[in-house]
Amino acid sequence: MPAGLLAVAALLLNAIVYGLLWWPFRELQAQGLHPLWATALVYLIGLAGLLLLYPRAWPALLRHPLLYLLVLAAGLTNVGFNWSVTVGDVVRAVLLFYLMPAWVVLLAWPLLGERPTAASLLRLVLALAGVLLVLQTPGALWPVPENLADWLALMGGFCFALTNVLLRKLHDTPEEARMLAMFLGGAVMSLSVAGLGLQFGLVSGISLSGTAWLPLALALSLALLVGNMGLQYGAARLSAGTTSIIMLSEVVVASLSSVWLGAGQLSAQTLAGGALILLASILAVLPAGPIDGARQASSKV
Repeated sequence: MPAGLLAVAALLLNAIVYGLLWWPFRELQAQGLHPLWATALVYLIGLAGLLLLYPRAWPALLRHPLLYLLVLAAGLTNVGFNWSVTVGDVVRAVLLFYLMPAWVVLLAWPLLGERPTAASLLRLVLALAGVLLVLQTPGALWPVPENLADWLALMGGFCFALTNVLLRKLHDTPEEARMLAMFLGGAVMSLSVAGLGLQFGLVSGISLSGTAWLPLALALSLALLVGNMGLQYGAARLSAGTTSIIMLSEVVVASLSSVWLGAGQLSAQTLAGGALILLASILAVLPAGPIDGARQASSKV
């Protein structure tokens, strides 16, 4: 398979994994394991397996300080996404999370040297208009995040955009080091936020009975390992904009599966806002016009 198609397939695999991720996290929460504790557990399991497979990954991580930022970004991505889809409406959370392509426009300039063009700014406006529609609720004066799930989804989407841009910037670093950074971030940041949330009453303690949850946790850890391998492989080989549009398949998977299983709702307003967000992302991979194309070529480093 050509390298480009393999990178696309890897990103699609990641999108499917994350599109279905809400279900096992809700199941684990029903068994007494808050999504943050569950996230920390599955990433610690994956981290142990990763270090067994790639014992040289740790020294490689220490040699590249910018990977520490990837630890933070990837970790907070998982905190925001996993928590929001567990406690909120899945469709709404996923759409807010996928403001990510708009964040890429802002982050790719300082980190990749890709200056915003007229077309990219138009996409940013479309995406923001879509988010305002999703956030606007009947009776509310302003379209603002109305609950914890909304804020978590927005934060997670920003961090996911930062993760994708960093993976592109760090494409010359060893793949095992990038993967280690992502799993380390998932474990460390989940534990840290869970500890803080416990102190403020936002996160419940662990109240498990028996070991019925363990097979699901192990399967989830394996799925995340495979999915993150796909993300770091594909995002390191494709442009940030192309990565963003491919990852939008996660929105379809998450929306359809959650509506089917009763964990999400598709109102006309949400569909309209989601359509604008998706349109902004689709425009990101259309051929650039002569002006934008020249600007993009001259701005890359």
